[in-house]
Amino acid sequence: MTAVTAEAVGRTITAGAEALLRRRRPDGVFGDDPPASVLGTAGAVAALHAADPVGSADLVDAGAGWLRRQQHDDGGWGGVVGAESEVVPTAVAVAALALSAPAASAEAIAAGRARLAGMGGVDAVTDRAISLLCRQLLTMAGMTAEAGPLRRLPLEIVLFDRVRRRRLSFRTAPFVGLALMQADLLPAGRLRRATLRRARPVAVRLLRAIFDHEGRTGALSEDPWPAALVLLGLARSGEAPDIAAAVVGWLRRAVRPDGAWDAVTNLDLTRSGYAVTGLIAAGYAADPRLRATREFFHATQKPAAFEVLDVPPGGWSYSNVGGWPVTLESAEILSALAGYPDAATDPVLRTGLAWLVDRQDSRGSWSLWVRDTQLANDGPCPAITSQAILALHEAGHPDDHPAIARAAAWLLTRAAPDGTFENLWYRDHTSGTAVVVGALSRVGHARHEVVRRAARWLRGTQLPDGSWGPGDGTPGTVEETSWAVQGLLATGDPDVEAAVERGVAWLVAAAGPDGGWPAARVCNYIRHHMRYPNAVITQAVALRALGEYRRATAGRPDVAPGAVAR
Repeated sequence: MTAVTAEAVGRTITAGAEALLRRRRPDGVFGDDPPASVLGTAGAVAALHAADPVGSADLVDAGAGWLRRQQHDDGGWGGVVGAESEVVPTAVAVAALALSAPAASAEAIAAGRARLAGMGGVDAVTDRAISLLCRQLLTMAGMTAEAGPLRRLPLEIVLFDRVRRRRLSFRTAPFVGLALMQADLLPAGRLRRATLRRARPVAVRLLRAIFDHEGRTGALSEDPWPAALVLLGLARSGEAPDIAAAVVGWLRRAVRPDGAWDAVTNLDLTRSGYAVTGLIAAGYAADPRLRATREFFHATQKPAAFEVLDVPPGGWSYSNVGGWPVTLESAEILSALAGYPDAATDPVLRTGLAWLVDRQDSRGSWSLWVRDTQLANDGPCPAITSQAILALHEAGHPDDHPAIARAAAWLLTRAAPDGTFENLWYRDHTSGTAVVVGALSRVGHARHEVVRRAARWLRGTQLPDGSWGPGDGTPGTVEETSWAVQGLLATGDPDVEAAVERGVAWLVAAAGPDGGWPAARVCNYIRHHMRYPNAVITQAVALRALGEYRRATAGRPDVAPGAVAR
């Protein structure tokens, strides 16, 4: 066991906190320098070429050139800069280049097609919706051999609001875009033409509702990829030219100086929520530099319902006040607000907590967007449910509060046979398992066999150097090590002391000379198929782990420096 002194932990926390605070803008928002996205860039290039071939020719040329430069030696593309070749970004990049710059990209397209075949083609994509998306773009590009059979999308689902919300959820906008694209790809018979005449105006009204909710910016969730899919559908169908023009304008504003686009252009609330919870755990709750961030949280609480997904006001998005309200970020922001010194008198915290309780699924879980969703990528999610439990707990709700009790009961039924838990929006399985262990332990279930088995799995997957990766023996990351330390520490079990000690020592050693930690691609963009890093989350979870460790070991003269208190 590698010992780590309290002084070393303290120095690391201080340096890490100051490094994180240097990312804070004057308005209190925490910024990042994300790697460019192949998927977002390919989508934007194809969409701008279809919708605005003359006016956006400069961006199309620059984006296509950037894509060619990012192609790996093996012919494939990763989802973001630095990622290994993957099926989805390779399929989309090949299609985008064939649609927008076929002559200049002939060699890149040929190499990409060969690499796509070598990875098993689109058949290797496990998500049916993403598989169809790849097939459709390849079909549009004339690559029918790679695309395979193209399934017709039932646009008529938009006629049934409740079914549409539960089955499509946050994928409503790109679904509409893809369905509109199919008008000239899959000619319809007489009956289908009749049903589409009813469905298309409703589908366009859904896009217009999103457009209006976001302030008519054309941002479409501040994400170039779904924005591009909607723009492609509008361009090919001729529908809603005003929305199409706004999306073109937003894509032009969102382009990076290097000619590429980000995976998500605005994660201001995501980053800021995590930053504050990390800094509060590090002892900075009363620091005046965090006041502007709380004002930002207050100003961005959703004042109006998001009708497209039937979400009432009171929560937060991941971007700004015009964004789409989500449970994950809302729970993190509520935990942050609960940690400020005068949280007891914060009316925004109270209304946010009521909103969170109202968003609980009937089964006791929480999903990301839609209550009782039937879309696997929306929920129910053990990790999001755990974050909601922690938010309620940290805000002072008792362990027997009905929402906490129902959530805990649901979680105790969701473990996999090996004891692990899933996390829809971060890499499996360390992240989900650790967050669930931490949440259940804090609300009175630390000794439950489900929690103990999950904690044993965490201990058993710790790497020889003291870190944690996803649990499959691959190298450890700061994020997964931090989550594991937090989860095990919460159990108070003496059997976890050595594992926690080694994890803390690894985190201290992993900090850089500027106080920061290296970010890994653990954030899911397309689950199982594309991930990206978020440097603010990396900093924040490391600070939270070390801060909770320091608090747990403080004031115990009978405990050696660095040993775990219980």
